[in-house]
Amino acid sequence: MMPQANPPRPWRPGSLLWLSLAIHLGALGLCVLQPPLWPWAALAVVLNHGVITAVGLWPRSRALGPNWTRLPEAAIQRREIAITIDDGPDPEVTPRVLDLLDAYGAHATFFCIGTTAETHPALVREVVARGHHVENHSHRHRHHFSLLGFSGFVAEIGRAQTSLGQLTGRTPRFFRAPAGLRNPFLEPALARLGLQLAAWTRRGFDTRCGEVDTVFERLSHALAPGDILLLHDGHAARTADGTPVILPVLERLLEACRAQQLVPVTLEAASR
Repeated sequence: MMPQANPPRPWRPGSLLWLSLAIHLGALGLCVLQPPLWPWAALAVVLNHGVITAVGLWPRSRALGPNWTRLPEAAIQRREIAITIDDGPDPEVTPRVLDLLDAYGAHATFFCIGTTAETHPALVREVVARGHHVENHSHRHRHHFSLLGFSGFVAEIGRAQTSLGQLTGRTPRFFRAPAGLRNPFLEPALARLGLQLAAWTRRGFDTRCGEVDTVFERLSHALAPGDILLLHDGHAARTADGTPVILPVLERLLEACRAQQLVPVTLEAASR
């Protein structure tokens, strides 16, 4: 049975978008009232688009809309952190990740790709059966995802909502953009679908780096309650002996959490 869809939430344009609208209207007015000054109007618009593009390339930015980069204050007071795992599920790596999490009594959030989840439905259900949550990481993880418009975002993300909801019996509440990249049309699309954008506090770049010490240090440096950490079970880099780097890194990370009395929880649990 398909779970009930999330109710839409209000979309409130941020100050950057209001400023952009003002710049565009001002440039148009300048061209109408002072046609010889059109190059200056065009320059203002180009610079504005450059700023918006730069913000979209900054995954942790909140300038284009709400974006979780840390857990809420109540979760911080409970000494919770969130381990988030992207790009899966992977039939080789994900079961071993689940075993590690079980061994430490930890819970994680898996941002799954819709098409990959459809290919491995039993594995997706296993993630949920072991007490973790599956969230939305787009349907196809397209390289040009950040270039989509409003209708493209709604279609791409909505299709993953349907697939993941049918597989897990729970509609995802959080969304993470591929590579964290986006544009101003993403937030209104997420509002339509009732989803919350989630980035991270820090990431290990574990799809590109197979050095365990390096990846672990990136994730554990100044580790503190409220952190959202990013790892990958899909597209995981390999160590020199061919081991998916997430496995030794995750074990060390869970040991560090235990030593510091930090509690790894899902994003949804942290939001309560």
